Order: sequence, then structure tokens, then C-alpha cells
Amino acid sequence: MLKQPNHTRAASAAVRPGGSIAMAASLTASITAAAALVIAFAAPARVMAAADSGPVLAEIGNHKITQPEVDAKIRIKLYDARKEALDQMVDDYLLQQAARKDKISVADYVKREVTDKAAASVTDATAKKFYDENKDKIPALKSAGSYDKIKDRLIAALRQREVQQDQEELMARLRKDGNAKILLEPPRISVNLGESSHPTLGSKDAAVKVIEFADFQCPFCKRSEDAVKAIREKYGDRIELVFMDFPLSFHPNAMPAANAARCANAQGKFWPYHDALFADQSKLDPASLKAIAKKLGLDSAKFDACFEKNQYSAAIQKDLEEGRRLNVSGTPTFFIDGRELVGAQPTDSFTSMIDEELAKNSGRGRKTASAD
Repeated sequence: MLKQPNHTRAASAAVRPGGSIAMAASLTASITAAAALVIAFAAPARVMAAADSGPVLAEIGNHKITQPEVDAKIRIKLYDARKEALDQMVDDYLLQQAARKDKISVADYVKREVTDKAAASVTDATAKKFYDENKDKIPALKSAGSYDKIKDRLIAALRQREVQQDQEELMARLRKDGNAKILLEPPRISVNLGESSHPTLGSKDAAVKVIEFADFQCPFCKRSEDAVKAIREKYGDRIELVFMDFPLSFHPNAMPAANAARCANAQGKFWPYHDALFADQSKLDPASLKAIAKKLGLDSAKFDACFEKNQYSAAIQKDLEEGRRLNVSGTPTFFIDGRELVGAQPTDSFTSMIDEELAKNSGRGRKTASAD
């Protein structure tokens, strides 16, 4: 894979594990610096693909690089910086207000609501129970030996986990009670699906469209399949999943596999074929691609003729060109109602974004921001 950035959002809790408590009235130097950076970089929240207009920031001979092109490259990083700073400022303010209402300091409020509760819920007895139930399931516990040898570290780890959970619950409650609304809009990218028919799952009238750029030989795409299947099962016809090809040049079997999958699609068997390719990426040579088609009950003569002619190479090339226009540089890359999500992300990264879009689209009909 060419590039595998991680665009998952930082936790919004105002108190980080092992860190100090940030006072809302006096933000930490790092948050202040981040906020200043955000202000200095004030750019539209809704950034589209690179455009030719705008200030020229660099020239290489006759080639020019414009500010919109640079902004398109950093659109997610810019949003993440804004979001992290905004979340911290919102949570700091809510903590200060809650502490003031109870007439105690923020530090004492967090100690009462988070630290003390975590300490009380994780005792020697609960840690021993956890050890007994998981010593044969968790390698670290299995190799540690007896409970006495690992007790202190296990209690600390379990309390740390409890602190994180309590922090998240506390801030969610304070945000709800305080009627906090985050108005920062994430960047949305308009994906041009073109005139060719792409394999889809779900209803075309679904509230949320998920577009995936993928490569059948990419190990990260295979790894992301569990999350993709999970959201297919969870949301059903509430989402539409659209598959677009982005075979990477250094994967020699990616383009033949993409052609083969398109040939399977012509016989109405794209998704079974898609699943078979990701089930065993060692079998992407021409003979294996034909054997998979036969095993799935496709018309072998039609499939082989389609495959040998590279019948869909032009359509795949259009997908590649669209991906490059959108600055897709690695696979898998997803656009969830136009919001970019890159890499083999955990299921929670998908569901949190989809849930946000479903809530936003509720009662307003089908969104079209992600497709021209």
C-alpha cells in the first residue's frame, strides 16, 4: 500500500490517562497552540477535490502547485486538528461549569466522578475474578504465571480501562445535559461515479452512501473486510455500498483480479466472487481466477472470453483516474457520504461515522453529497 494514514479521531475526554487535568479557564499550552494553528489555517470546512484556481504556492518549470491542491491534501489533518482542539475546549468548559455548580475544583470533581469510582469498582477481588476467567484466553495472563505475580499490574490496567470508560460516560452526560452542539462540518469529497455501472449492495435510496476504493491484492483491503461485512449486517438497506476499483501498480495480480471481478459482475455474481478473492489472496493468477468463476457456477465460456479480452480495463482505468483526482493514494479508501476514511479501520470507526450521518439525514431524505 502506498500510504496508510490513520484518520481516527482522538478521544474527546478532557482527562487523558496518565495526564493532568486541563482547566477550562486556562487551556494547556498545547491546546492553545493547536487552536492558534487552526485559526491561522482558517480554511473552508467543506473542501472539495484539488482545483486549478487559487494562489500558486510553488512552481517547478511550467508546473504549478496551487493552494487548493495543497488544502485538498491536508483536508483531513486540518479537520482533525480543529476537531481535537474544539473537543478539548468544549469538555474543559463543561467540566468547569459542573465543578462550579458543586462548588469544588475541577480536579476534585474529576477525582470524585472518575478516579475514585474506578478505584472502587476494581478491587483485588474483581481483578482476581478477571484473572481466573481470562488466564487461558489472554496470552499476557497465561504467560505471567500466578495471579500474585501480576496482581499489581493487572489492577492498575483494569483501573486504567475503567477510568477511560468513566471519562467517556461523564463527558457524554455533560454534553447532553449542557446541550452541547458541535457545528464543525467535516470535509466532504464529491465522488464522480461516472456512467459505468458499479457493483453495489443495499438500496439506492439508502440514507448513507459508502464508496470503497479497493485492490484485490491489497492485504489492508482483506483486513478491512470484517468491518465492511459488519456494517453490511448492522445497517442493511440503510446504507448503500459502492465498490470502485483502485488496483495499485505494484500489485501485479490486482488489475487481472479487478477485470475478473467485473466479468463476474456481468453474470450477477460480483459479491460472491469478491468474497472469494479476499478469502485467499494467494490465488489471483489467471488459472485460479477462472477456477473461482467455475466453482461459483458462472458460465465459464462467457467468463473466460470476457477475462481474456480485458473487457473492463477501460472502466477500471476510469475508477483509477477518479481516485487520483480525489488524492486517493492507498487502499482501502472509503468515502462515507463524502467523508474520507482511510485504511483498515476498526468497525467502530465506520459505525460512529455512519451513525452521525444517519442522525443528520433523519427525516431529510437521501443525501447526494458524495456522488455527482
